[in-house]
Amino acid sequence: MKDSRINNKWPVAKEGIPFIVISGGLTFLFVCTGLFLISILAGIVLLFIIFFFRDPKRSPISDSSNAVLTPADGTILEVLHLKGNNNPLGQASIKISIFMSVFNVHVNRIPIRGTIEKITYHPGKFFSANLDKASKQNEKNEIALQTSDAKKIVFVQIAGLIARRIACWIEKGDRVNTAQRFGLIRFGSRLEVYLPEGTKTTIQVDQKVKAGKTVIGYL
Repeated sequence: MKDSRINNKWPVAKEGIPFIVISGGLTFLFVCTGLFLISILAGIVLLFIIFFFRDPKRSPISDSSNAVLTPADGTILEVLHLKGNNNPLGQASIKISIFMSVFNVHVNRIPIRGTIEKITYHPGKFFSANLDKASKQNEKNEIALQTSDAKKIVFVQIAGLIARRIACWIEKGDRVNTAQRFGLIRFGSRLEVYLPEGTKTTIQVDQKVKAGKTVIGYL
């Protein structure tokens, strides 16, 4: 696990640098050619891109070893109790869905310390990420993690209507820490977390959450 994006020291995610450079160059070009109205619009786009790819420094607020933090900024869409094994966790579980709008920080963070057991990419469609069918039909990336006490969780990056790029910076076998950066989805998307049945959840539908900060449950 040597990806410099995980330990990013810049105020913006490195994934956004090409977009910032291109939009900044176009803005400068329009100013130099006297196209002031277009340059203003290009400047607004540049500011939005910088805002979208912001990557604030965060440290977990909970020191509990069994606390699970949200992997994404956004709004809780649903908290469902699933019976049987027809889900990514393969057992009765609690599914927590988080919707990220274009105004949320889009850098994703590890929910709890452990080892990455498996990463599975699924191609799919691009429905709006706040719709239920996005969970089953959209492009997604499933990440299975095992904690030090052999408990397993799964978190899933899901593309949205506009989001057409899922970035994942970790690999199978990596040992990861709580709140560590692990990826990004652009522009507007959804994260889901599958926790074992019996986990004590601490969030509710419509609650605003922050990656690496908000505790969503205790294993």
